[in-house]
Amino acid sequence: MASSTLHFFFVALLLPFTLTTATRDTCATAAPDGSDDLSIIPVNARCSPFAANPTSTSVMDTVLHMASADSHRLIYLSSLVADKPNRTSVPIASANQLLHTGNYVVRSRLGTPPQLMFMVLDTSNDAVWLPCSGCSGCSTAATAACFNPNSSSTYSTVSCSAAECTQARGLTCPSSSPSPPSTCSFNQSYGGGSSFSASLVQDTLTLASDVISNFSFGCINSASGNSLPPQGLMGLGRGPTSLISQTTSLYSGVFSYCLPSFRSFYFSGSLKLGPMGQPRSIRYTPLLRSAHRPSLYYVNLTGVSVGPTQVPVDPTYLTFDSNSGAGTIIDSGTVITRFVQPVYEAIRDEFRSQVKGPFSTLGAFDTCFAADSDSLAPKVTLHMTSLDLKLPVENTLIHSSAGTLACLSMAGIPLNANAVLNVIANLQQQNLRILFDVPNSRLGIATEACN
Repeated sequence: MASSTLHFFFVALLLPFTLTTATRDTCATAAPDGSDDLSIIPVNARCSPFAANPTSTSVMDTVLHMASADSHRLIYLSSLVADKPNRTSVPIASANQLLHTGNYVVRSRLGTPPQLMFMVLDTSNDAVWLPCSGCSGCSTAATAACFNPNSSSTYSTVSCSAAECTQARGLTCPSSSPSPPSTCSFNQSYGGGSSFSASLVQDTLTLASDVISNFSFGCINSASGNSLPPQGLMGLGRGPTSLISQTTSLYSGVFSYCLPSFRSFYFSGSLKLGPMGQPRSIRYTPLLRSAHRPSLYYVNLTGVSVGPTQVPVDPTYLTFDSNSGAGTIIDSGTVITRFVQPVYEAIRDEFRSQVKGPFSTLGAFDTCFAADSDSLAPKVTLHMTSLDLKLPVENTLIHSSAGTLACLSMAGIPLNANAVLNVIANLQQQNLRILFDVPNSRLGIATEACN
């Protein structure tokens, strides 16, 4: 049974085995021993080809910028939960802004010989796609992410008669396929009237030392409207076309990650694929599944405590409902944890009662206060079935670059998003090992120093 431990650094590499850091080019594309590697980096980091100048802004400014995209992300997640007719829609912001599906970019390799690709890591998406060379309408900035099918000897298209053509959403084929069968293709729309078309194709995917033959993904060949975001997408959802589903025989539907903190420019963390090498001392809570959107990873959030006080909230705002999609999900692509408005207001009000004001608003954060009072800030505990997650202070507060201001790093669900979905986001997951055991329907959480 295969298992890969894929280590990453904010400006370093993910390697197939645990390594101590050494003095070398942390943005290199090969491991010290010459083997293939897979790296994951935040999209604004120095090693990301999509970051113009990652050191020009403070941590607070970076988080505020990323959190400003959360509203688009939440609308996308809500449209999936609500099972609306445009469920294949992937919203983006205005032209030249990034796709709002995640903040961590995966270094992977596709084709023979392998071509280095940068793809967004997304636990709430089943799709795997990326721009291909010759794409009409794709951003010229996407050169670092473009895949060249003509340079791969193992590349092949998927026909309309293949089983894979019926598995992904949005796929289209002619009503009467010619002989030989036509290539399976699909169209997807973007928020704001943009769209792209792609062909379903297969090629060899290399993850660390693991080689996966005939891996299916979307090869984008044209786009219209706003510029197509340069990253590809690596979905880790439970749908049939996700990375996890396509590699079940290799990784047994088990993966985990440890996301690094935003507080250091040289972050480190790791992604582990497969059951081997996962932490032995870890607490589990059930993973729940919604009939409307079975790919989302739901947990049963039963309550929230601020310091010693369990916040009084109507349980109907937390109760999981498979039919409506109400409940709480854990998501790698949302930046700050969001609660339905009545729950968030109760948490915020209790937090304020235990911290000295006055309070101000900054971007998405409505509870900011003088940093000299942050020693009084209580810890927030998320109560789940069989698991109480007490968030470290650094996962609850974010500080301004000058160190004079601290803000509660949570918020309410925007009014234009689904009002029944709570989201545990990546800022609250940092420096924790988050383990997804899909076959056994359980989520594990353990403290780990990802830095």
